[in-house]
Amino acid sequence: MAVFEGTFTQTEPLRFAVVIGRFNDLVTAKLLEGCQDCLKRHGVDPNPHGNQVDYVWVPGSFEVPIVARQLALSHRYDAVICLGAVIRGQTPHFDYVSSEVAKGIAAASFQTGVPVIFGILTVDTMQQALERAGIKANHGWDYALNALEMASLMRQLRSNLAEPYSLNPQSLPASFQNASVGNLTAESEELS
Repeated sequence: MAVFEGTFTQTEPLRFAVVIGRFNDLVTAKLLEGCQDCLKRHGVDPNPHGNQVDYVWVPGSFEVPIVARQLALSHRYDAVICLGAVIRGQTPHFDYVSSEVAKGIAAASFQTGVPVIFGILTVDTMQQALERAGIKANHGWDYALNALEMASLMRQLRSNLAEPYSLNPQSLPASFQNASVGNLTAESEELS
């Protein structure tokens, strides 16, 4: 058996996309600064003219998932970081937007197999958003750290789990190692 964990080193080959919602840009610009700072301190060149990080600005958080999914589908990136801020108002708009954004980002990751990091602040007030975007702590840093760890972990999993069972029968469960296709078919018919 094995233990797999993401690391924060050997980041030179990693590529990232960052999708930023422009709405509430006072907050999202600060999240982006924290994200870039973390990437830079871990050996990633955050320069938009470099070859490791691409940036995509969208109107608001609601538009983030579709762009994140498209970027993940390209398989050019080891992780996609989604940044945005949804601040509760006096209407149910907050509930609809935050719920759909969360589902959309999760779906993008599940559908593509590429880590898509949920970096959307969902808060009650602008004060809470600003506290999380730099006054008390900058969660943009945390989102970048999550992306680094997941990108590294997924690279490990892909390289270590890529060997098909047919080439490595020892990786099969013991009950299947000596079974032939004919035996498995006969057993499955008996179970029917």
